[in-house]
Amino acid sequence: MDFKKIKCGKLYDGVKQAFQEDMEILVEGRKIKEVGHNLPCPEGTEIIDLTDKTVTPGMIDAHMHPQYFHWKDVYLDSLYNSDGYRTLAVATCAKRCLHSGFTTIRSLGWWREAYELDVKRAIEEGYVEGARLVVSSHFLCSPGSHGDMTPTFRTNPYLADYMTAQYPTCGNGADFFVGAVRREKKMGYDFLKIMATGGFATPYDDPDDIQLNDDEFKAIFETAREVKISSTAHAYGPRLMKKLIGYGITGIEHGSLMDKETAKMFEDSGTYLVPTFMPYEDAVHPDEESLSKKSVHYQRKLHIYQKQLQEGREIIINSKIKLGYGTDMVSVHNNYESGWEYYAWHTNGMDPFRILKAATATNAEICEIADKTGTIVPGKFADIAAWGRDLIKDPHALRDCAFVMKEGQVYPAISRIND
Repeated sequence: MDFKKIKCGKLYDGVKQAFQEDMEILVEGRKIKEVGHNLPCPEGTEIIDLTDKTVTPGMIDAHMHPQYFHWKDVYLDSLYNSDGYRTLAVATCAKRCLHSGFTTIRSLGWWREAYELDVKRAIEEGYVEGARLVVSSHFLCSPGSHGDMTPTFRTNPYLADYMTAQYPTCGNGADFFVGAVRREKKMGYDFLKIMATGGFATPYDDPDDIQLNDDEFKAIFETAREVKISSTAHAYGPRLMKKLIGYGITGIEHGSLMDKETAKMFEDSGTYLVPTFMPYEDAVHPDEESLSKKSVHYQRKLHIYQKQLQEGREIIINSKIKLGYGTDMVSVHNNYESGWEYYAWHTNGMDPFRILKAATATNAEICEIADKTGTIVPGKFADIAAWGRDLIKDPHALRDCAFVMKEGQVYPAISRIND
C-alpha cells in the first residue's frame, strides 16, 4: 500500500475552528489513515514537507457553472455552442479547479446538454483529471424566465420559440414538472435546480419575480420527495424565499435581497444558503470599471437594487444561517477562479474560519458527500490543499494554491493571482 505523510505548518481540519500547529497527516492509498503529532509511519513512506504552509481540506465550490471556457461566451451559448464544446468546457474547468485547490465542484445546472454526468463518470473512473463533480439537473424553469436563455435572440421569435422547446425541463403546468423531475432523476443527476425567480443578467425579468406558480412548485416538491432527490433554488427576494422554505426546500442559492424576517426563517428551519457574494461585489462596493464589463441589463438592475443588495449582505453576514461557499461566476471572472469568493467574504468582514468552514465541512454536507470529504479526519478521502498566504489576513489567500491532493494523489498546484 502507498503511504504518504504530510507535515503541516498550520492545519485547519474543518472540524476545529482554529489552526493547529505542527500536525501530521498519514495518508494510506486514497484515504486519511491518521492525524496527529509525530506519527509513526511504515518504511518507505513518502514525506511531504508543508511546514511553511497552512494545510486545509480540499476546497469545495458549491455554486458553479463549468459549461463554458470564457465568461464572455455565456449568453451566446444557446446559439453558438455544441453539446461537445460544452462537455470539453466542463472537463477543462474541472481540471483548472483541481489545480487551484478546489477538489470538488458543484455544478448548478445549465439550459442545454453539457454531458456533465459523462465528465463526472470519466473523472471517477480515472480517465480524466479533474475536481470531483456534483451535478444538478437542467434548470427547472418556465419560458421567458431567468432559466430560459432564448431572449438572447428574441428578435427572431420563431427561432427563440424553437430553441425553448429543445430544453427538456423548461415548460408550463404541474404535469410538465412532475415529468421533468422524474426525467432528471432517471438521468442520474445528484439534485434538482429550480430557477424560481428572475435574475440580474437576463433582459426582461426582475430579481423579485416569482416565475413558477404554486401548483408547479407543489408538483416539483412532492415528486422530488417521492423519488428521493434533494432540491435547491435560484432565489433573491424574501417573498419567494419564504414560500420555498415553507415547501421544505433543502437549500437556496443567492438570497441577495435578504431581510431579517426571512433570515430568521432560514435559521429556524436549518435551510442552507449559498450566498454567492462575488457577482454583486461591484454593486455592493461600487466599482464602475467592473460593472462596465457586464451587460446593460445587468448594470441597470444592479443599480436599481444596490441598496437592497447592501442591506441584504449585512443581514446575511450577521445571521446564523447555515452558509455554503459558492461563486456563480458568469461575468468579469472565469468559472474556475473560485478563490475570488474568499476575497468577497473576507473584505466584507466575515470571520475567516466561517468562510473556511463554509468551503469545506458545510459544503460537503450541502453536496451530500460529508461521509467522503470536507474534513481531515481518518477514513475520509485524502482531499487536501495548502496555501502559502495568511488565511486570516490575506483576502487573496485562496487564489494562490501551493499544494493539492485529491484522493491521495498529488496534482500540480497553480496560482490564479495573475488570472
